Amino acid sequence: MNLQKMMKQAQEMQSKMAQMQEELESREFEGASGAGMVKVTLTGKGAMTKLSIDASLMNADEKDMLEDLIIAAHNDAKTKADDGAADEMKKLTGGLQLPPGMKMPF
Repeated sequence: MNLQKMMKQAQEMQSKMAQMQEELESREFEGASGAGMVKVTLTGKGAMTKLSIDASLMNADEKDMLEDLIIAAHNDAKTKADDGAADEMKKLTGGLQLPPGMKMPF
């Protein structure tokens, strides 16, 4: 394979990466905890866009539990967002496994 062809493929991959990142930013991932009593929505980049808390949890005596449920819902949404990004990366790289710890774009 010649160098010029490799450079062109690298540029195409970089362009596809940028497009994938834009698409992930526009996707939303919802996480929930407490049987859906707390819901958090994140973008694919991890920005929280929505938070829903069932009114029955609005009790000063349950403050600690509510905080834990918010954290759990956020973590659930974050896991879904990370999994969505990983799926998109697999599509982009054709299933090519990157070495552990290696992030794209380089």
